[in-house]
Amino acid sequence: MTAPEVHRAIEAIWRIESPKLIATVARLVRDVGRAEDLAQDAFVAALAQWPDEGIPRNPGAWLMTAAKRRAIDAIRRDAAFERKAEAIGRDAATAAPDDAFERAVEEIDDDLLRLMFVAAHPVLSPEARVALMLRLLGGLTTPEIARAFLIPEATVAQRIVRAKRTIADAGVPFEVPEGPERAERLASVLGAIYLIFNEGYAATAGDDVLRPELVEDALRLGRVLARLMALEPEVHGLVALMELQASRMKARVGPDGGPILLLDQDRRTWDRLLIGRGLAALVRAEALADVSGPYALQAAIAACHARAATPEQTDWSRIAGFYDALSRIVPTPVVELNRAVAIGMAVGPQAGLDIADRLLDEPSLRSYHLLPSVRADLLFKLGRRAEAAGEFDRAAALAENSRDRTLLHARADASRS
Repeated sequence: MTAPEVHRAIEAIWRIESPKLIATVARLVRDVGRAEDLAQDAFVAALAQWPDEGIPRNPGAWLMTAAKRRAIDAIRRDAAFERKAEAIGRDAATAAPDDAFERAVEEIDDDLLRLMFVAAHPVLSPEARVALMLRLLGGLTTPEIARAFLIPEATVAQRIVRAKRTIADAGVPFEVPEGPERAERLASVLGAIYLIFNEGYAATAGDDVLRPELVEDALRLGRVLARLMALEPEVHGLVALMELQASRMKARVGPDGGPILLLDQDRRTWDRLLIGRGLAALVRAEALADVSGPYALQAAIAACHARAATPEQTDWSRIAGFYDALSRIVPTPVVELNRAVAIGMAVGPQAGLDIADRLLDEPSLRSYHLLPSVRADLLFKLGRRAEAAGEFDRAAALAENSRDRTLLHARADASRS
């Protein structure tokens, strides 16, 4: 391999292995920021040695060994070295040799889970959780995160630095909480992963409808979490929702790069493998819970679309029922707006418009372009085309994604013709 090829291979290996390295070192040094620095030191060592020596047969093990050595060196410099060394020695003495590999795998899994809960701690803002999860668990660099969210690199770097400082100042323990706190913190973890997914699946700004790399990062994090927390129904619910929504990605964008609405998509291009995985995850979620949670309910809605071979075969009454249930446990304006769409399809556009109109004075939706967009669509179906055109224009003015604006302006023009 040429030197540039080796460097590209090392970068790919880093993206895969870095979460494990950071998680394991964080358990040893009990400091997420310090753990990332030590893991990156191992990466720098690989960049220095591998181009000349070749990539090791097991690069992940090489990096883990290098990172642990640096962690041990750091611990030796701590005043508490003797106490930590004794604890490590006791653990090593009680471990059976035959169980060493299995125990190592279990430890890495436990460390990854701890790192997820630390990176998505409620003490951080949602934006900081997303940035930290992508950095520590997604293996993304600061420039990659900045490009994905179309924000300055300095902003991302500042968020990450502040997040690490906040975690350290708050004394956040490197552990998975138990009891009531566990459910609250798990919701924070799931929310951060879904924020990453949504920005990839429906970009809020810029010129692209999709950012597939963010979708892949979110799916990978969700699948890892589902393996680590196999008995948590909402974890499987989130994975099901993401798999089912991701199955439509090829059909969501037209040849010109513009968005294609759900009912206009060519369902033959939907990814059947992802649909199968999503439906299987939904079955697991429903089997683990007496009452479905919000992610499982949204996955059940997505499953209704996935099972319909054509738009006409969609069971809108069933979808409306799921939205009724969702609105009872997550009574947010956005859920209610989605319920308006479902009711409009299941009962009629006037019934949907009545629900949407009740949201006109909702402060949180004043700058949300989908409220006038939904109202415009319902007005168009009612034959109130001039009003529909005006609402499409308002929606376009609020939309931050240029592709969405283009589509909304086109629909406004069509309403006037």
